Amino acid sequence: MKLSVIISTYNSPRWLEKVLWGYSVQSHKDFEIIMADDGSGDETRALIDKMRTETGLTIKHVWQTDDGFRKCRILNKAVLEASADYLVFTDGDCIPRNDFLEVHASEAAPGRYLSGGYHKLPMSTSEAISKDDILTGRCFDLGWLKQHGLKTSYKNSKLAANRWQAKVYNTLTPTRCRFKGSNGSAWKKDVLAVNGFDETMAYGGEDREFGVRLINNGIKPKHVRYNAIVIHLDHKRGYVDPVLVKKNKDFRLGVEANKILTTQNGIEQLRPSANIETDKASQL
Repeated sequence: MKLSVIISTYNSPRWLEKVLWGYSVQSHKDFEIIMADDGSGDETRALIDKMRTETGLTIKHVWQTDDGFRKCRILNKAVLEASADYLVFTDGDCIPRNDFLEVHASEAAPGRYLSGGYHKLPMSTSEAISKDDILTGRCFDLGWLKQHGLKTSYKNSKLAANRWQAKVYNTLTPTRCRFKGSNGSAWKKDVLAVNGFDETMAYGGEDREFGVRLINNGIKPKHVRYNAIVIHLDHKRGYVDPVLVKKNKDFRLGVEANKILTTQNGIEQLRPSANIETDKASQL
């Protein structure tokens, strides 16, 4: 089963390099990467070119000019560039465990989207992770992480759960099964049916609103919180605006209450020419 992995990024090449090393050792090999780049500078472009050569990964670089937070728009452009029928969404600060894509591929089913999560690391741990730690899988070992600054928490069970435990935990977790842009997947035809992400939304819950429309269209969510594992590298969040986050939440609740199926501000407005500013020379 071929996957298109859509990775959002913005001016964070140091973290993105670690993430791409994680994709270089995936047990599931049939995938392409679509970099959804919301206006990064030349350093990110150079890093992607370098990693394409060093890893042999198929990476398409979909880029748009930096004009503030336009993540939803670049995600929609990336969806249009995806060649696979099944899409995995994640972020450029989330390193995948080597079975991450295998889990998404094996759990995919008609009429379903998958909702994972992430294990947030402190800055000291994020900085300590090396290429070798990623290639060997050492950075997913709970003992290693604790030695490098991770504090004890019940949330660490995500990293320690075996396959049987993960199945049980996914079933019993009280966490609502919302779509997560850092770790979620869906069929491309279902994404197109809801017209993708709503481009009017700023940061804060825009992925959840997208998931609500999937559910309104009859797509059932399923947890993969304890078996589709990514570790989240720390970074500053100066772009978070509580006022906009509340506005997004109120909008999402309205979409949910009114059973809205699609958005007028999504993928269709990019057609037919799509106006995708793509680095054609960087595509394989």
